[in-house]
Parts: sequence; structure tokens; C-alpha cells
Amino acid sequence: MTIPDSVSPMDNVPSCIQLPPEEENWIVSELIKESELNLKEGNIYYVISNRWFSRWQSYVGPCVGMLSINKKSSDGHDADMVHSKIADRPGPIDNSDIISKGNNCDNNNLDIHRMLQEGSDYVLVPQKVWERLLEWYKGGPALPRKLISQGLEHKQYSVEVYPLSLKVTDVRDNSLSIVKLSKKATISELHELVCKIKGVERNKACIWDYFNLEKHSLLAVSDQTLEEANLMMDQDILLEVSLDRDRSSHSGMDSMGNELALVPLEPTRSSVSIAGGPTMSNGHSTGSSFNSYHGSSVSSSSTSMDDKCLAEKGERGGLAGLQNLGNTCFMNSSLQCLVHTPQLVEYFLQDYTDEINMDNPLGMHGELALAFGDLLRKLWSLGRTAIAPRQFKSKLARFAPQFSGYNQHDSQELLAFLLDGLHEDLNRVKQKPYIEMKDSDGRPDEEVASECWKNHMARNDSLIVDVCQGQYKSTLVCPVCGKISITFDPFMYLSLPLPSTVTRTMTVTVFNCDGSALPMPYTVTTLKHGCCRDLCQVLGTACCLKSDEMLLLAEVYEHKIYRYLENPLEPLSSIKDDEHIVAYRVKSGARKMKLEIMHRWLDNMKGGDRKLFGTPLVTYLVEDPQFGANIEASVYKLLAPLRRAYSSTKSHDGKENGFISAGSDEQSNISNTQGESQSLTIGSKEQDETSGGESSFQLALTNENCLSCEPIEKASFIKSSQVIRVFLDWTEKEHELYDASYLRDLPEVHKTGFTVKKTKQEAISLFSCLEAFLTEEPLGPDDMWYCPRCKEHRQATKKLDLWKLPEVLVFHLKRFSYSRYLKNKLDTFVNFPIHNLDLTKYVKSKDGQSYVYDLYAVSNHYGGLGGGHYTAYCKLIDDNKWCHFDDSHVTPVSEAEIKSSAAYVLFYQRVRSKSQVKGEASMLHTV
Repeated sequence: MTIPDSVSPMDNVPSCIQLPPEEENWIVSELIKESELNLKEGNIYYVISNRWFSRWQSYVGPCVGMLSINKKSSDGHDADMVHSKIADRPGPIDNSDIISKGNNCDNNNLDIHRMLQEGSDYVLVPQKVWERLLEWYKGGPALPRKLISQGLEHKQYSVEVYPLSLKVTDVRDNSLSIVKLSKKATISELHELVCKIKGVERNKACIWDYFNLEKHSLLAVSDQTLEEANLMMDQDILLEVSLDRDRSSHSGMDSMGNELALVPLEPTRSSVSIAGGPTMSNGHSTGSSFNSYHGSSVSSSSTSMDDKCLAEKGERGGLAGLQNLGNTCFMNSSLQCLVHTPQLVEYFLQDYTDEINMDNPLGMHGELALAFGDLLRKLWSLGRTAIAPRQFKSKLARFAPQFSGYNQHDSQELLAFLLDGLHEDLNRVKQKPYIEMKDSDGRPDEEVASECWKNHMARNDSLIVDVCQGQYKSTLVCPVCGKISITFDPFMYLSLPLPSTVTRTMTVTVFNCDGSALPMPYTVTTLKHGCCRDLCQVLGTACCLKSDEMLLLAEVYEHKIYRYLENPLEPLSSIKDDEHIVAYRVKSGARKMKLEIMHRWLDNMKGGDRKLFGTPLVTYLVEDPQFGANIEASVYKLLAPLRRAYSSTKSHDGKENGFISAGSDEQSNISNTQGESQSLTIGSKEQDETSGGESSFQLALTNENCLSCEPIEKASFIKSSQVIRVFLDWTEKEHELYDASYLRDLPEVHKTGFTVKKTKQEAISLFSCLEAFLTEEPLGPDDMWYCPRCKEHRQATKKLDLWKLPEVLVFHLKRFSYSRYLKNKLDTFVNFPIHNLDLTKYVKSKDGQSYVYDLYAVSNHYGGLGGGHYTAYCKLIDDNKWCHFDDSHVTPVSEAEIKSSAAYVLFYQRVRSKSQVKGEASMLHTV
């Protein structure tokens, strides 16, 4: 897409000429579209402060393809950026708020503050957009960044906002310089840049990987990228300058000016990475002890000094920490939980090379399994020296670009990737057969479940399947034809919602249409993402709905029925907290016409205008044809509960509405009894009044818009319609006979208040989270199910049940919620058992086994989003002691400290009796 010549050549437009905001918006939007069609590595993008850019968007309106969040809005409402009011034209581009004041760089790339978030702190615009904005507004400074591609199988483009920063130590004078270049740059380019800055001839320079101020490998001139060389952000490199031009001697200078031999310390790499080996000569067996591994006979294929573990006499394995390489605490937390999983430790400390699947297109050619196994071996070497997982992080960035860079990520998302990646790299199935899935078609669950698991194992067979995968039953029911579809699917972990995130408190006022009781509001709890059917079910239970009755939901707005919620699958998300919802209790069965009664009163202060007030009353008319007398009879029936026991202008007991919560059964019973007795006492009076032929009310027929008004007489013929709308006019006389206060003060669905502080939230149990996960709920509008019987997509209901549980059961507590503008974290304390988590009753298969688990690891998240921190609690294998793994710091903790509101991912191991262990131990690692 190109911009017309009449607009595109902005060079012809004097800078003093201001274009209309709409034209600026259109030009930028077209340029953004054009750049998206021409994505390629090396494209230049510019960083612009969101503080300035949001002002510009307020001036011109939102642009296509650009997201900028207005920080002035804490709740996200202003972030919609509705262009209802034209803002002032912003001044010059100003990036001063995002530029780092400590710029210490020997090239022209200015540094920006670390940990900035795109969309909230800065935006990225294509080069052509930057040129236009600079032409129109001037200012700056310019912050160019390159577009790079990441990943092997699936390329992803991203702008490298933070180029790799390296500290160069010059051995000649111990001076320190900083160079910045892309992690996709080659070592040759690094040599060229360093030599240019230091004024050294390239053939005399030797550059070393100087991570943690220790010599590791010689960075010889090559086309290897800095990322592939495992160079990390802000790490050190060492420059040595040779006196002899003869490179064969690899001579260099030390800090004292003496010649020294420059010999690469990195061992020669074998053409085949050996992740395992023969049975270890140090006495390690395949039993339950994991403390004797020294790495003597299965050395790593890529051992480097930064990964070495110094053996300490008498120390046990598994006590080493992991260095933080720059916001990698999320990775360290997940890794510590995995490397303290007994089955994984036993497996990766043995020879597993025969099970590496190099050819699996869904895997990572065995590289992830080799890197993980290599790291696990180092962590299980004797000693406490912290390890820098540089090689593992580099492998992770290659295969999962979403985890590259140095921003904080989600430990659970990483865990999911690692488990899936390890499974594919270790999949024993070399050629996956094509299997056509069959529907259940009424067959027994046991038969269908066994068939599904057999089909799954035919394509997926690995250590991860043996240890971590279970099976659940999924039941879908079509809301239209009732078609039931049952499938049995595998799972690697269970993501459990916190009840506070899946339930919603709603207040609905129930009106009885048979004149038997007063209006009564009920506060009920239902599924947040449920539908109106769910609301009607819990509301029916609260108000003791009879078997021959039903509830008609409606929204009341400005004293009129705004809409009826008659579709049982209408999502509750369509009902906002500040709306007013009522439920009319009517008889089930044949329904022909609705009768809506709206209340009016005479406003003598404003020239006698009639104003609407109160809540409309609704019922069904079953007789046909309808006359005025039928309408009058229905009106008197609906108003019967409001009739005063004696004629008085005073309201009932000074109460405004008599609202109570559904949780108060005693008050509900009292109020209902009062309503029933009151309707009984006035029954004879009502009949006398109606039989006398006189109506105390003036009724008028109106239309949908309430614009017409036609008086109703007893003999008036009422034309048939789906909804008959009637005005009921109140005077002083009616107010003496009926208490209209019950029709006023309709409560909101949910009144936001400060009665409950966040710090005083009630604790919830892990079982309640699991039950919320297993609760039946309707599918979302964006997740419709294709019904094979209806041949259409339907919003079916879905029910999950646990069928088969694995040896290692992982629970993910869904503490984070995301929307376009808001991110939220729940710090609710979840009470989870450390011992004897009995899930037997939740398993629906009739296998007769018990499913009891003990906790052995926890991934914790502290703080809020973006600036939080991850740690891990892990139970030492063959020991009843726990340790806290906080990056490189490892400290013992008591079992009482394990439970906290920071718990995010829970790792459980199944507890088996001795007889079960003997009978099943040989089946764990079938090759």
C-alpha cells in the first residue's frame, strides 16, 4: 500500500505548515500498514516516549496498528481514547523521560531506562513514521532500533529495544569500556567494533569471554553470533593485545605487560553431545539415592568454567543455586522445581541418549533435552557453588523467542514449554501414525477412555508422559438439540482458577406475579463467566421457586423495561454491576402475552406533567381476547402485596424497601410470611372493589416508545400483541391504599464498597479451586463448539472430570488476569496440604486405586506484575528437609514456612504403598 504522491512527499511541505489532525492520522496509519507488509530483518524502528505519543494520539485520534496506554487512567477507562474532545497540538517530540542519564557508550546509540514496557512507557514506530513526525514536530532525540528475527522452526520478528551491552576490560591498563551491539551480531563484528574503539589492529587482538570476571572461552573471529556464544547482557569480555604478529603462538599481554600464552580454556567439543554414558563407576545406582553423582564418568559436552561446581567434602547434591542473568528468576524458579523432581533426577543422571529423538519435527532436535540434562547434572554435582545457566538460556531463546531478552516472564508459561519440549525431544515414537478420533456414541466411559489413551500413547510415549501426564473427561452438551459429546484428553498440569476469579456476587429483586408476596432482593453467587440460566438456578434456590414456576429476568432502566434476558445462554458478562436486574416469578407453561405495568405520578411542580417512577410490574396474560377488565384484574393482583393493612399515608415501619440478603433465611421467611398474610387480609376488599365496577386506578395503553396514551375502560378491547404496555397513574388516594415504597430504591447488581479490605480476604482451599475448575460452565462466545447434529456452532456447556492422574501432579494457581489495558494479580492465600492430598473422590474412573499426594516443590511469585520476583521451595530428595532457592541463594526453611500467599505453581508426587511400588516400579521407564 502506498500513499498518494500528493501527500507522501512531505519534504515539499514547509515545517511551519500544520496539517489537520485527521490528515496526520491518515498518513501515519497508511505508513504503518505499509511497514507491516514489508517486514524483514534489519528494518529500522524508532522508540518514542509514550508520554509524548499519547498526547499526539489524543490530538489526532487512535491510529491503526498502534496501542498507547494513557497512564493518567488507572482503571483503563480513559485508555479507550475516545476522540470525543480535540486535544491541543503537542509540542516537539520529547524522549527525555525514557533516556538513561548514565549513558556510557562509545557509539551513537543512546541508552534508555531498563525494564520499560512497550505500550505504557514507549511505543515503536517504523522509520517512515518517525521521519514524518520529526518533520511535523521536530524534537527528539532519535532512538533507532533494528528489527531482528528469532527462533529456528518458527521465525518471529521483534524490535531489539535493548541491544546487548558488554563491558570491555583492556588488560593493558585495566580500563573499562562499554560496547553495545545486536545479539545477532557476529563475533567478527564484535572484534571490529572493539578494535575500532581501542585503536588496536585486529590481527593483534584477542577477546575472551570474561563472565563473572573469569576467563572462559576465546572468542575467535567467526560468523558465530553473540547469542550463540552465550554472551549475556552486561557481562564482561577481556581484551588482550598480542606483541607478536604470529598468531600461531596465541601470545598476549597480561596486566603487567608480560607476554602470556592465549590458550582457549574451553575443551574441544565432540561431534556428538554425550548427555549420558555407561553405568557410573562412582557407585550411583537406579535406586532412590541421588547424592553420589560427581560427574566423573558422564562429563558435559559443553562444560565451561562458569558452569563448574566445586566439590566440597561431605556435601550433598541438589543444593546449588542458579545465578540471575537479568530477570531470569522466573526461569530459575521453574528449573529448581523440575530438577528436584525425583523421577527426572533419576532419568537424567543415567544414560538417556538412546531416547533422544533428533528427527521429531515437533521437537528441538534433542537440544533442549541435552541442555536440560547437562544443567541438571551440574546442579546435582556435589557442592553449593551457584551455576550460571547461560547455555540453557541461549538454547531457550533459540527455540522459544518469547523468553529471549531480559524482561520478566511467567514461570508457569516457561514450565509448560519445558515439559512439552522435553516430551517431544524424548518421544520414543519416531513415526507418528495418523489416528482418526471416534465419538463416544453412548459407549461406556471405560471403553472410550482406554481407547483415547491408547491412541495418545501411539503418538506420544516419553518420560514426561510416564510421569507427568494424566487424563480428564470432557463433556459437551448442545443447548439446542441436546447432543452430548464425550472425549478423554491428556493433560500435563491443571490450571486452577481462584474462586474469587470465577464467581460473581449479584443482587436481583424478585417480584411475585401471583400477588402472594412482597418484592424481595436476593444476593446470590454465580459463575462470573456463566449465563442467565446459571443465575436463574441459584436465584430459584434462594427464593424457593416451585416446580411449576419460572423466573423471567429483565433489566430496568429509567423506570421502564430496557430488555428481557430470556435467552438462557445469554452470558452474564452482558450484565454490568451498576445495572438494575429484576426477576418476575411467573407460572411455567403456555405464555402468550406479556403485560408491562409502568407507574406514573402527577408532578404539580412542573405544570402537571406525569413522571415515571418505581419498578414496572410484569405478568403473562393467558386469556384471549383481552379486555380492559382483564387488565384491571391483573393490576389488582400484582398490587395486592402492596396493600396497606389500614388506610394511612405512613409507610411501612419507616423502611425504605425491606431489602435483605438471600443468606438471611430467617428474615426472608418473616418477610414472605408478612407478604402472604397481608395479601390474605386484603383479598376480600380487593374483590369487593373490583366487583363494584369502580377502579381506583386510571389505566392507559401505550406503545413501545411510551409516546402514545389511550385510556382503558373495562369494556375496551385490547389488540393482541407480544407485549401490552400500560401506564398506571398514582394519586394521593392510591398512595393511601398502597405502599409504593416497595417499588422504589431498586438495588444495583453489585454495589462497590470498601467494607472488605483486600488484606482481610478469607483464605480458600486448594479443594475449592479444584471444584471451581470442575464446575460446569458455558463456552465463551469466541469458543463455540460445532455440533455435528445441528451442523452449526453452538455455545455448548462444558464439564470436566478427572479420569486418570499422573505420578507427578502439577497445579497452576491462576493468580494473573489480563485484559487489553489492565493486568491484575490476586494475592489470595490458598491453603494447600503439604502431606496426604487425597484426590481419590475426584477421580471418576473405577480403578479402585487411591490417589494421595505429597508436596515436594513450590514456585512462588512475590510482588506485582512486571516488577515481581520468583523463588522456589524444594524438598530435598531422600530427606525430609526443605530449602528456599532464591536465584543463587539457597537457605534451609521449615515446613511451616512453605505455605504463603505467594504460592503460584504446586508440585505433588503420588504416595504409594510398598506393594504398589514393587508392582509398578518396573513399568515407569519402559523403553
